[in-house]
Amino acid sequence: MRPLIGITSDFRENRFRTKSAYVECVLAAGGLPVLLPHADGLLQEVLERLDAVVLTGGADIDVRPFGHTLHPQAEIMDARRQQSELALLAALEQRADLPVLGICLGMQLMGVQAGATLIQHLPDVVPGSECHQDDRLHAVECEFGNGPVTSFHHQALANGGSLKVSGHAPDGVIEAVRDPQRRFYWGVQWHPERTQDPRLGLGVIRALVEAAEQFRLKAKASAHR
Repeated sequence: MRPLIGITSDFRENRFRTKSAYVECVLAAGGLPVLLPHADGLLQEVLERLDAVVLTGGADIDVRPFGHTLHPQAEIMDARRQQSELALLAALEQRADLPVLGICLGMQLMGVQAGATLIQHLPDVVPGSECHQDDRLHAVECEFGNGPVTSFHHQALANGGSLKVSGHAPDGVIEAVRDPQRRFYWGVQWHPERTQDPRLGLGVIRALVEAAEQFRLKAKASAHR
């Protein structure tokens, strides 16, 4: 059986939805994707059924709840989604064996949850940061490998907080973070579901699905003891 991979959803116009590329990439990597609604009261029940979680990309984090002034260029995510995904990350802290992959916004949320500082608008601090926008290609060097990736973001992490920084772009922008103490807890700033490089595209999703399969088999073996 394919491992069950939960994919977080956006909330717009009274609809839970996500881009098809996330679903297609999980399927291509051997996982069984399922869309996660924002239902905080059911978090534990949902997580008990999953073998891994993908936190997807989206709009900007609203930093006002953290005591910061919102940048005028920010286009913030739905408040319900932000609250739900931060609650999801908090719940996942109690399930350290469950594999997690954060993509773009997902990585930023992982970082903020871990105490990292958010750069709200890259052009303010990184000259030539346009290479990170509009699905343009740029190089990264990280533990997954080195190569070209597709990016679409104007915010980024200034540091990893309690997470280990595991990748950078040539201009110094943080491209990957992870928690070495957990089975598979990775965030990548680029979009692997739209990246053509085999290691940094589908290879990232395959690494998550492989970790999910190991998690599923271990959980199954424990249940039969």
